[in-house]
Amino acid sequence: MPHYDPSRDHLLLFDGICHLCDASVRFIVKRDPAAKIKFAPIQSTLGSQLYTQHGLDPSSPSAMLFLTPRGAFKASDAALEIARTLGGVWKLALVFKSLPHALRDAAYYFIARNRYRWFGKDESCMMPTAELKTRMLE
Repeated sequence: MPHYDPSRDHLLLFDGICHLCDASVRFIVKRDPAAKIKFAPIQSTLGSQLYTQHGLDPSSPSAMLFLTPRGAFKASDAALEIARTLGGVWKLALVFKSLPHALRDAAYYFIARNRYRWFGKDESCMMPTAELKTRMLE
């Protein structure tokens, strides 16, 4: 299991029972061949601890949290920082940084509030693929 070093690692905390969140993780893995980004479900021990340390409630995950050497990013800021980390064409998403933060987060939280209804959820965290397992911290 990989070790997390906050001074150099990029760690995405995601809702491990959410189908949309799982699909987002798979999307990132395919576009991050250098494996810069590691993952942990918010429902894991490490995920829960880190989520709580950043003032968020792991029993009711409302946003992804992206921890990087540059800082902690949540909600729409996390999505944009992931695009920056992936680089290449994905950095074009940074154009949305020019939108007011409140507007970006309103759209993000609208989707987040409806994600289980629209995309479904599981009773427990997903079983990672072999490729993803090498990047999961817990």
